Amino acid sequence: MSLYADLELSLQRAEGPAWQVDFRYSQPESDADIRIPQVQPVEALFDLPKLAGLLVDPAEYAAELTRSFFASEALRIAFAQARASARSQNAALRLRLFFGAGAAELHGLCWELLRDPQDNTPLATDANLLFSRYLSSLDWRPVRLKSKGELRALVVVANPSDLGQYKFAALDVDGEISRARAGLNGLPLTVLPDTQRRATLNNLLAALRTAPVDVLYLVCHGYLNDGQPVLVMENEAGLAHMLPGAELVTRFKELEQQPRLVLLVSCQSAGKAGADALSALGPRLAEIGVPAVLGMQDNLSMETAARFLPVFFRELLRDGQIDRAVSVARGTVRERPDAWVPVLTTRLKSGRLWYTPGFGEAGKGFDKFPAILQNIQEGLCTPILGAGLTEPFFGSQRELARGWARQYNYPLRPHEREFLPQVAQYLSTRYTPRFPLKKLEESLRNQIRSRRGEAVPARDTATLTSLIESLGAKMRQSDPNEAHQLLAALPLPVFITTNADTLLEEALTAAHKAPESMLCPWNEYVEQAETIFDRERDYDPTPERPIVYHLFGRWDEPLSLVLTEDNYFKFLIGVTKNRKLIPARVLESLSNAGVLFLGFQTEEWNFRVLFHSIFAQGSNRRNLYTNIAAQIEPEDERILEPAGAKRYLEQYFGGADINIYWGSPGEFLGELLKQWRELPA
Repeated sequence: MSLYADLELSLQRAEGPAWQVDFRYSQPESDADIRIPQVQPVEALFDLPKLAGLLVDPAEYAAELTRSFFASEALRIAFAQARASARSQNAALRLRLFFGAGAAELHGLCWELLRDPQDNTPLATDANLLFSRYLSSLDWRPVRLKSKGELRALVVVANPSDLGQYKFAALDVDGEISRARAGLNGLPLTVLPDTQRRATLNNLLAALRTAPVDVLYLVCHGYLNDGQPVLVMENEAGLAHMLPGAELVTRFKELEQQPRLVLLVSCQSAGKAGADALSALGPRLAEIGVPAVLGMQDNLSMETAARFLPVFFRELLRDGQIDRAVSVARGTVRERPDAWVPVLTTRLKSGRLWYTPGFGEAGKGFDKFPAILQNIQEGLCTPILGAGLTEPFFGSQRELARGWARQYNYPLRPHEREFLPQVAQYLSTRYTPRFPLKKLEESLRNQIRSRRGEAVPARDTATLTSLIESLGAKMRQSDPNEAHQLLAALPLPVFITTNADTLLEEALTAAHKAPESMLCPWNEYVEQAETIFDRERDYDPTPERPIVYHLFGRWDEPLSLVLTEDNYFKFLIGVTKNRKLIPARVLESLSNAGVLFLGFQTEEWNFRVLFHSIFAQGSNRRNLYTNIAAQIEPEDERILEPAGAKRYLEQYFGGADINIYWGSPGEFLGELLKQWRELPA
């Protein structure tokens, strides 16, 4: 099934021993929530000591847990209606069990034994019901989806030489690594131990810092000590190192980039069933920002692991849907007495860890390229560059904003801490208008030096523009799919950019073209600047001599930059007032051509101001052309699925035909250029 209905059952502490159960259901391709009609709150009562005593009999435990959770008739009816609704639309039902604040003790329950109250079938082994435990995170870093082709994995098998002293059996290191290689077939792998490194905590962390790791597969023994999880790792001598779970969580929290998926193939690694949930590694890793954790809530037999894990990996590599992969894998071992042991804890609402590039969900529908190629042939295609294209050079604006918010104690609403205009406005107001500009230049210098592998000198005399040009040349040489380089290879006469760098001009020059750079006249300073149209009255952009039109300024002209909230508001006013100063050829390229949005997130200021300042003014004929939005690294909870994003863009642009490309600008441009070069001469 490619359609998913969404059901979230959340538990919040009520009065006394009761727990309030909230029900939220949304149908496939619908943004509307359906809530349970109720006169009184739905409550559940759990006899925790009784449940703990029933662990010796999973069938009795399942019956008691189901009776306790579905005690309310209203909840039973609503759950049945949700399942029936999903089935009627041939959709899988994504069931997220959400634990609110103060519900930590419920993590210790074996929810994977829960049954359907209507027909008593297990919920967690149904391939059409995608079951997971859901936690929100205090970590504000977005979960950025990556293309499957960009994924990397780290496999760690800890097998200390003195395991027998602690009454643990030796692990089959070669066998575990072979199984991991087979399961992660096609992903680049780093393995510990190797000929030079032991499976120590420090080596594990060093491997995570050396290169971004998307999947961490950790195999080791584990146990509980006073209710706290402990993993048996190695030290440099190859002997046992008893690693407290709390230390592992702390060290992961300090990582700049955490793995997207952590597999803890360790006895009791998700917390012993019935134990204090605060000691469970899965929830704690999710709380600090790890998108998904698959751990074990009790002893997992080797036979069950040998059958479960290969199926899990096979299904996961199909489409990146981790909850679906767990459901299918659990279904293959449903007759095993420990089928309920694997536990998926996630902060992903979409259930997706990565995507397949292309148009539509799962990379389907590459039928849009012929229309784009026709636009290019007719000279009626206009790329519009967003901040996503500069992330490989400078990092993301959201990361920069969060860093400033932490450093300068941003006091306003938490969700604003990742939007650069709001944080920059705060710095401008608290200090001076020049302060955020100088801080931004300083941050970009540091990022560029870091990416070039250089230390920042005490007296950094190089201009920011020269540093950017140097890094751009290095990136074009090392990465044939660098987005600016791909764009420069296409025969396009007009480029619109919201970025302040000259990376595109440099790429065009390297492609033996002669670009003309121009600033948008949004303030008095830019109004007075001489343009190519002043120097050459008959200048008309061509693919050999294109124009690069900077909407929000350039670094080499600081007074032209649009950075703070006030700057954006003044830009809207200034562009409206000075519309006649915008070259007619630029306006025509936006109103009478197909546009390619490259590297934008639709909720960001640069995207919205772009629309309101240029697109919303005057008539246009864009609906005559194929228009594309290629999202940079789609994010969970922001672009959950292309159909919803397409509807949003169509509404935003008043019915314009906007097609969503599910992937990064580099992936989109690489395929576009490939097909362009395959056209007959």
